[in-house]
Amino acid sequence: MGIVNLTPDSFSDGGVLDTNAGIARAAQALKDGADILDLGAESTRPGATPLAQADEMARLLPVLKAVLAWGVPVSVDTYKPAVMRAALDMGADIINDVWALRWRDADGKNNDTGVSVVAAHARCGVCLMHMHGTPETMQTHPMSEAAHAMPGAVAGFLIERAESLLTQGVNPERIALDPGIGFGKTVAQNFALLPGQQALRALGFPVVAGWSRKSSLGKITDREPADRVYASVAAATIAMGYGANILRVHDVAATCDAVKVWTASNAQCQR
Repeated sequence: MGIVNLTPDSFSDGGVLDTNAGIARAAQALKDGADILDLGAESTRPGATPLAQADEMARLLPVLKAVLAWGVPVSVDTYKPAVMRAALDMGADIINDVWALRWRDADGKNNDTGVSVVAAHARCGVCLMHMHGTPETMQTHPMSEAAHAMPGAVAGFLIERAESLLTQGVNPERIALDPGIGFGKTVAQNFALLPGQQALRALGFPVVAGWSRKSSLGKITDREPADRVYASVAAATIAMGYGANILRVHDVAATCDAVKVWTASNAQCQR
């Protein structure tokens, strides 16, 4: 899953400033080997403030329209029901939500929820992510659980969110789970979630691993986001070894090479 940030303030890559730059970034990710393009028009980095819905739409929809014409799987990274609905109506394949379909409009005027929007589109996929707190507060007040308790706490939350869809008749094959690396967790807690992915796999859903350029990698390597390519590829490969099904990454070409090596080695080990 190639990350296509459509924001001017991305924590990892500086973001993009216009539609053409966003389209170019998506095209490069596809050329580098991405199987899925994940378009996001609002930053959810630590400390980020919410973006107005109209601004998110203005950034997202023109790029989405262009990318959908390529006939490749497209995911939209959003937590707002109205944006989800617009993207799915245009033909997006997947909703990738850091709020796991919990977000509500502040003014209470919108009766839609992420659950109702996803349930109404019979074929779309959905990725439910674990986040503690909000982007504004998640790293100033991370989870208090001990590292060894993290897999259970995250799995408990995500199965509850998955059940909110299952009770609406959503086919379980449409659902994937993301433990939310960096979203309200300490460095130790994040790394505990690598082997902890097995607790998510036990729930019966595919697992999405999003380690790319995260601050925990910076903490142990003392490198800035743009210089965390090697660490990101290493983390993605380890995550795959622990059963991750989808790797959400910025550095698509490098990660694809690592996946090919891991796959070839694993095939030999199984002979």
